[in-house]
Amino acid sequence: MKTSDFYFELPKEQIAQDPLDDRSASRMLVMDRQTGDLEHSTFQHITDYLKPGDCLVLNNTKVIPARLIGIREETGASIEILLLKRRENDVWETLVKPGKKARPGTRIIFGDGVLTGEVMDVVEEGNRLIRFSYDGIFEEILDVLGQMPLPPYITHELKDKNRYQTVYAKYDGSAAAPTAGLHFTPELLKSVREMGVDIAEITLHVGLGTFRPVKEENITDHHMHAESYQIDEDAANKINRAHDGGGRVVCIGTTSCRTIEAAADENGHLAPCSGWTDIFIYPGYQFRVMDCLVTNFHLPESTLIMLVSAFAGREHVLAAYDEAVREGYRFFSFGDAMMITDCRSDRDCSPVQ
Repeated sequence: MKTSDFYFELPKEQIAQDPLDDRSASRMLVMDRQTGDLEHSTFQHITDYLKPGDCLVLNNTKVIPARLIGIREETGASIEILLLKRRENDVWETLVKPGKKARPGTRIIFGDGVLTGEVMDVVEEGNRLIRFSYDGIFEEILDVLGQMPLPPYITHELKDKNRYQTVYAKYDGSAAAPTAGLHFTPELLKSVREMGVDIAEITLHVGLGTFRPVKEENITDHHMHAESYQIDEDAANKINRAHDGGGRVVCIGTTSCRTIEAAADENGHLAPCSGWTDIFIYPGYQFRVMDCLVTNFHLPESTLIMLVSAFAGREHVLAAYDEAVREGYRFFSFGDAMMITDCRSDRDCSPVQ
């Protein structure tokens, strides 16, 4: 299967530049996984498509303000650092622009010296290992000096950092938001719980590898970067209960999907665990746990649209994307949502009237 098989045309004006004032007011395209049938709704009505016994799986990772602008000590030239993952203590793997100017030994000054970094080594794909030095608490300094690492297709300035966080974000570590969850409000989550739907929180710290373009012509030649995850006992029990009891496991976002699919045994059961996953889901993959997926609209030829296509079928997905383009849906991180439903044979999965 070729990367070009997942291409679609998207007008630039449909790339969402700003979040909506009301998180839950975004549109939601609902698709039947089996037939490809489509229905137009809004995210605040997601409860119409849920039933008691279902379980939502949320990724409670928190985006760190990982973009730092500094100057090279030797020349005073500007240099940009993006924190990707903490390797040990104060050593981080980073993406540096311009990379050619960041040879081992290069010292970088941030915030008039409040924070300094030294390039230690060059690693995979040209990323740099940087050791940081500072007085105080790194996270507090980062909160002052750092900026949210918005994707390059978002050119507007984000006025409120919290709008690139889910309302349930808890654990620092991501370089990008699990954007399907941005649509939830505390009130909507309360309504979900009150109708008898379980909510399981897992953690996967999102790295930029998830969003890197697929450069290989054959998608099977693409390699995913590993990301760290954790599933506690409470989350595992809730997911197993839905899986075994006739409910549906509804993943909010591709990161939640990748986490539970990577951690599940051959019977689709989960145990408390933590580790790293580089799972790459594309058409032909057999899902073991997930029954429904709520996700945003993804970039052409990305690993994310390949995952969605693995779940719902490439033809169905591309047809749905064409419909979304025609109907003026907003795309990507701050854009609208898509819910792909699936039914167990013993359940009625039509919208609640």
